[in-house]
Amino acid sequence: MARDNAADTAVLVIGLGRFGSAIAVTLDKLNRDVLAVDSDPDVVQQWSHRFRVVQADARSPEALAQLGASDFNAAVVGVGTSLEASVLITANLVDIKIRDIWAKATSREHGTILRRIGANHVVYPENDAGQRVAHMVSGRMLDYIQMEDQFTIVKMVPPKDLVGFTVGESKVSEKFGVRILGVKSPGQPFEYTTPDTLISTGDTLIVSGEPGLLEEFANR
Repeated sequence: MARDNAADTAVLVIGLGRFGSAIAVTLDKLNRDVLAVDSDPDVVQQWSHRFRVVQADARSPEALAQLGASDFNAAVVGVGTSLEASVLITANLVDIKIRDIWAKATSREHGTILRRIGANHVVYPENDAGQRVAHMVSGRMLDYIQMEDQFTIVKMVPPKDLVGFTVGESKVSEKFGVRILGVKSPGQPFEYTTPDTLISTGDTLIVSGEPGLLEEFANR
């Protein structure tokens, strides 16, 4: 059961595959109160030294009740390979009124079902990772994060024609329709840009905009 004094930060993680275990480990490192659940006793044994983990079938409402699942404000459904299990577990969490439910989906259709039954957030780990790598392989981008409304932020190497000019002089927004949010120079702290920020060789830029415009800006 979640600790009473940690009710707002405790997280229930169901399914300890690669996705679920990565989330549980990271939450544990962040000193969040984690209770992980998996139906495989070998998996439970594997992770028992890192965080609280119990063997249970979360498809069963009774099993969730015994775990005190309703005491948690946030839950992650890391089960994705079985559509039936994913849907049943998510529906159970909705029924006990967990406030914030994150669920893994393996397809857009899977994600649509999860949203319809009440998941607050649907995550597509394989698809998102594939998109990020594709954008990074294709040009100067070092990292790529796309929001649901197509707003995108990238970390990238500055195009050569920007080096030696300030943000104001480069007129990036007017010419390319994207915005340079920040600059990280080697050995220096991150800096939010102003029109007077100078772009130098070796800098890393944080740039925002629409995906297509960012691609054109990065790869021209």
